[in-house]
Amino acid sequence: MPALRRTLGLLAIPALALATALPAASAAHADTTSSWTVRPDAAAGGWLARQLVDGDHFESVFNGTAYPDQGLTIDAVLAFAASHSSDEAAARATAWLARPEIIGGYLGDGTTEAYAGATAKLLLAAEVRGANPASFGGVDLPARLRSLQTTEGRFSDRSQWGDYSNAFGQSLALIALHRTPGGAPAAAVDFLANSQCADGGYPVSFGQATCTADPDATALAVQALAATGRTAKANAGLGWLTAHQNADGGFAAAGATASNANTTGLATQALVAGGRFGAGLKGWSRLVKFQQGCSADPAVRGAVAYDETGFNAGNGARATAQAVLGLAGTPLATLSAAGARPDAPSLACPSPTVR
Repeated sequence: MPALRRTLGLLAIPALALATALPAASAAHADTTSSWTVRPDAAAGGWLARQLVDGDHFESVFNGTAYPDQGLTIDAVLAFAASHSSDEAAARATAWLARPEIIGGYLGDGTTEAYAGATAKLLLAAEVRGANPASFGGVDLPARLRSLQTTEGRFSDRSQWGDYSNAFGQSLALIALHRTPGGAPAAAVDFLANSQCADGGYPVSFGQATCTADPDATALAVQALAATGRTAKANAGLGWLTAHQNADGGFAAAGATASNANTTGLATQALVAGGRFGAGLKGWSRLVKFQQGCSADPAVRGAVAYDETGFNAGNGARATAQAVLGLAGTPLATLSAAGARPDAPSLACPSPTVR
């Protein structure tokens, strides 16, 4: 079961054409804890906050059994910060992540079991929340992560279940460690930079016989390399992304052709952060079209569908969390929860016309 939990944990960015009278932006819902917004990112963040199990975490279901999903919960924490909303929900989720049984199940015990990607992702979340990363849930996250760096610069898992480390974890590690006083290790930056494919993109898995670029991996690598001063490498990755943008403005997962919200969210964030505003605006527009608007069921307004087939409750939370990153456009290297509004805003829709 530990291997299953690791997989679940690491899986881890149109409604607003309002022409008639809207509720006042500060008007509260009946529960008095939620206000209204016309911002796509804030509406998505507010919807996401209302989906938290027990108000503080997400779960994944496998064979009828629910497991805590730390990875998706962290995605939500990052989305709340990016959308400058739902800070009370973010605080509860952060406290849940710091619980001993939750953090231990996600990171490993630190000795026989220690997971690089999970440690990097949680370190980033702690930094975004303004927590002390050297004592988060009793764990010194930067020290734990640095202990997982190999001599070649790769951050690798230490586990009896195998090494699941990849470019996602490497990029998140560089971004998170860049935010610490010690900075990102030069060898680790070199390792990611040297993994670049000949076409300018970046692969998910290292050391493959054929280097095959992946849009999600490239979006994260671009942000990591830009943050650590590898401008030329980052620009080449941005060029690869723009060359692989679909005609509808979105991005497809590796091996697919149809745009999806998860990949589009990450790619759009990278493009906007990297100054590719034309391509970034196209990606943003695609995300807004995936968003559930005023014609949708009130329960899903503000949520973002995974793709054009429509909203699916099974993947809606993950799609919305990653779509927010693109809707907001703030790079992970500077993302902060400071100044976020405490409540979970709902999408403001026109009031019915009284005749």
